[in-house]
Amino acid sequence: MALPWALAVLSLLPLLNAQSSSCVNFTVPITNASLDQISGKWFFVAWAYRHPEYKQLASSYQSAFFYFDSNYTEDMIHFREYSTINDQCVYNSSHLNIQKENGTLSRYYMGRENFAHLISTKDPSIFMLALLPQDNQNMGLTLYADKPVVTPEQMRQFHEQLTCMGMDKSEIVYVDETKDQCGPLHKQHDEERKKGKDPKSPKEGGK
Repeated sequence: MALPWALAVLSLLPLLNAQSSSCVNFTVPITNASLDQISGKWFFVAWAYRHPEYKQLASSYQSAFFYFDSNYTEDMIHFREYSTINDQCVYNSSHLNIQKENGTLSRYYMGRENFAHLISTKDPSIFMLALLPQDNQNMGLTLYADKPVVTPEQMRQFHEQLTCMGMDKSEIVYVDETKDQCGPLHKQHDEERKKGKDPKSPKEGGK
């Protein structure tokens, strides 16, 4: 099962056309400052996908939150994620590779390395990942925030980027944090870390 943030890194086609001047530049290099901005705890807030497979997969997620821990020297981001699927908590941990010059993050999944564009914003409390931004049939965009509920201004930024890519607000699906079932497992892992133990990494945890 792919992670919700990783749904945006399942595939990436070459950029074939010039971006609209009103759109975010998808090839802005990733810097250490960029990595500092996305390190820490994040909530999966909303998504819009046109690729049928990714759309179906994302639809199975009721809620999710995750932690990013950036390693500047190795160009890698370690992550821990807690997702609620069918009223069950699913835990996973792995890492992303960073392509700083290309402005992308990648992960090996389904036998290949998959990429997504990191979109940082002026608001350090949110960021986005763009999937296939120039493939009209399969493009997608996800929104992440440091709180489960975003402000109207933060959602406006997501809407603007979505519209710029040629998508419609009606395509957005919102995640419901009230359906989260990972609280107990997350608490257990926190207690284990405080005791100096590494939490086990089961694919599934209890409610």
